[in-house]
Amino acid sequence: MENNRFKIFAGSKGQDLAKRICEELGCQFGNVRVDRFSDGEFCAYFEESVRGQSVYLVQSTCPSSDNLMELLLMIDAAKRASASKVIAVIPYFGWARQDRKDKPRVSIGAKLVANMLQTAGADRVITVDLHADQIQGFFDIPVDHIYGSNVLAPYIAGLNLKKLIVASPDVGGSKRASNFAKKLHILTDREVPMVICYKNRPDFNKVSEIRVLGDIYGKDVVIFDDIADTAGTLCKAAEVMKEGGAKSIRAVVTHGVLSGNACQRIEESALEELICTDSLPIDPACCSKLHIESLALSIAQTIRAIQNHTSVSETNIR
Repeated sequence: MENNRFKIFAGSKGQDLAKRICEELGCQFGNVRVDRFSDGEFCAYFEESVRGQSVYLVQSTCPSSDNLMELLLMIDAAKRASASKVIAVIPYFGWARQDRKDKPRVSIGAKLVANMLQTAGADRVITVDLHADQIQGFFDIPVDHIYGSNVLAPYIAGLNLKKLIVASPDVGGSKRASNFAKKLHILTDREVPMVICYKNRPDFNKVSEIRVLGDIYGKDVVIFDDIADTAGTLCKAAEVMKEGGAKSIRAVVTHGVLSGNACQRIEESALEELICTDSLPIDPACCSKLHIESLALSIAQTIRAIQNHTSVSETNIR
């Protein structure tokens, strides 16, 4: 792979991860600048030539919407600077929880974001653990969907938990948790059973009741989910599991959004550990129970496969 055929840049929410990706690929980290006006408006421009290059832009689009707008401006700037291809690397695809019309007169934010990325000029998207797999179908350009379990499962397997069991925090995440249990089965060479939590959510970010469907007594429970936002569900589930006699309880999530007082909530919870990826910039000091695994190698392998015109899926097995 010739490094002079592509360049990697990052927005404000992708700096650290992009630098790690460059280290894995053995390439230089590109210079892009975002200048801000006093009223909050900002513009993006490249401080080096991108003409004829494949340009990879690393930026998570978590709220606020400035992060998405920053990515859109970088895509537009790269296209206007004659980049041959512009690839948006979006470790955390914000607005993905708005993936369908589940009530009257509601927006479908994920589809709108997909439209904006394509209109801005993105030729391809690389992302990690979309909240709903079908969001890939919102795009008319290639989408490479990386699975966070490829970096998270080896960590759990390495703990050598004797009575390991995987828990889905809700019915909707059961397929995701089942795939994680299968991966742990391969890594540990022993059966990893699964239980499901039933939760009643009366409003956004609020859970009134959780029940565990399955036996957790004396087990080392690993709750697997894609997002930890307020961490309310995870902490409440951990409390219920502790009361049900679980030996140990850990939570594994791909995206540690950790909004509001989530870190304090985790610190005071029955969770022994929260394991997540660096899809979002997180200060490890915010919580003593936090452990972060990097996506850099997985994303670097995907970029290498794209540049070499080889299979992405062979290096990204679910």
